[in-house]
Amino acid sequence: MSGTGQGAFIAAVKPLVDAMGGEMIPPDEAGPDDVVLSWEGVAAVAVRLPQLADSLDHILAALERRRGVPLAELDRKAKQEIVRSLEARGAFAVRHGVETVASALGVSRFTVYNYLNREKGA
Repeated sequence: MSGTGQGAFIAAVKPLVDAMGGEMIPPDEAGPDDVVLSWEGVAAVAVRLPQLADSLDHILAALERRRGVPLAELDRKAKQEIVRSLEARGAFAVRHGVETVASALGVSRFTVYNYLNREKGA
């Protein structure tokens, strides 16, 4: 990874890779499911994307960091907003997504389903 341009490119994409829970690896170590990013026609870095379930955990941890308190300590309205946001991102299409979110929010699966149904009925 020589050159200032390539190093700057890698530094520029790192926050995005971190935000989605990916891992940056040397391009020559990329597997068939990894995404190789090129800069000025040269493979600069490969990105190993997380499994969907790992992404959900990463998203929940990021939400908690952003809010500055454990998600379980939020009020009902804030938890409903989080459920709406996660639904829009496809979180509940992931196997055990409802259980994972319910655990993070400190509520039951039934409560998460109620939040989801309340949105559909509104």
